[in-house]
Amino acid sequence: MKTKKFRFPALIFTAFLLLMLPLQVFAADAVSAEVATPTGWYALLTIVPLIVILVLLFLKVDMIAAGLVGGVMAMIIGGISLQEANQHFLDSIPGMLSITVPIINSAVAMAVFKSGGYTSALTLVRRGIKGRVEYFAAFIVLLQAAATYMSGIGGGSAMVIAPLAFAALGAIPEVIAAMSIVSAVSFTTSPASLESGIVSKLSGIPVADYVAEMRLFTLGFVILGIAIAFWGAKRRKALFVGEESSEFAGMTNKQLFKMTIPAIFLLGSVILGPMINKMIGYSLFTPLVYTMLTVGLIFLCTKFTLNKSLESMVDGSTYILTRLFSVGIFLAFINMIGQTGAFAAISSVAGQAPSAIVVPVAVLAGILVGIPAGAYVGSILTLVLPIAVTLGFSPMAFGFVAMGVGLGSQLSFINITMQALSSGFQIPILQVVKGNGKWVGLAMGILLILSLIFG
Repeated sequence: MKTKKFRFPALIFTAFLLLMLPLQVFAADAVSAEVATPTGWYALLTIVPLIVILVLLFLKVDMIAAGLVGGVMAMIIGGISLQEANQHFLDSIPGMLSITVPIINSAVAMAVFKSGGYTSALTLVRRGIKGRVEYFAAFIVLLQAAATYMSGIGGGSAMVIAPLAFAALGAIPEVIAAMSIVSAVSFTTSPASLESGIVSKLSGIPVADYVAEMRLFTLGFVILGIAIAFWGAKRRKALFVGEESSEFAGMTNKQLFKMTIPAIFLLGSVILGPMINKMIGYSLFTPLVYTMLTVGLIFLCTKFTLNKSLESMVDGSTYILTRLFSVGIFLAFINMIGQTGAFAAISSVAGQAPSAIVVPVAVLAGILVGIPAGAYVGSILTLVLPIAVTLGFSPMAFGFVAMGVGLGSQLSFINITMQALSSGFQIPILQVVKGNGKWVGLAMGILLILSLIFG
């Protein structure tokens, strides 16, 4: 007879249920107040739930389960009543789901994906460069950056682009590493990403302002990624492998360019739209306008019918909506921990460091946490950024910290983008991590220097 093995998370949930009744009795009369900076042993005690959450994330426990454990501990430590906890829960979820522009941008970008806009672009470029593989490698990285920036989803972009890159070039380590770098900086500073939404929500900085502040740095890292891919393909004297996708092989260049138009328009609207609006003094490129026009272009320029174009946009919202919902739940537990004064305690320690290195230290912390817990970049930001808020970081400093977490995640075995690259290039994820080590490490070093200079 086999004995059933109980897993650690199951024991935690059992303990949670047993604790709820006495917790309600002892904490029912707790009063919400502005938490002063805790000191002494109590300060250390308030940090314990954060440590427990990180440990559970490192052990690959689901982020909501990890957050629940930390939230229950915070309720006990801080005397938070069930009523207060319930209010945090009810406030956090709609707060995350109210980040509408990233949801819209992500949905319409996924519609462009499904209609074949990115595949047609790759096919067109492959024909145009006439055997110059290094230019194709550079374009793959540029396309990965653009697709991720538009959709806010690095893993979703890599799932589409990596198999196409592998079919054309094989598994070139520098190309894979470059795709990782541009994915990290793009989804952490994208106007369509969950991560930018979290930065905005926690810092109070509008998404548009945050994105504008980080745009030049994002572009700089994208150029770095393109250079790495170009150099790697050229140094290895790579050759094209395989044939064009059967779906596009019979198309003329004119037909392929026509299919690429929706992607070009969406990218231009997202990146250049705010600048054009400012130049003309009128909000012409709004989410409503470019969403409807992009869907219309998908209908006119691809094989999708109008109904299919609209359905693909709605279906494209599923990814970000489900993650916003889960992060909203997780954030509720983080807010409970914040109510105990944990972040005030941590920031009081960080604040004692020389002001010149506070931002680089925060960036380094984000990198170190992102490596083992990289599947949950959004949830990591909810742990790291409240400290930055209490220290009064600038929008640029927030961006550096977010980029640090993103780059750290590109050395994580559990990151979605890493998994997509492993699958798409048909190599073990350990090989992806090893190949990324040198180049992602270089990007991390540059980021630390930038945070020291501009932070």
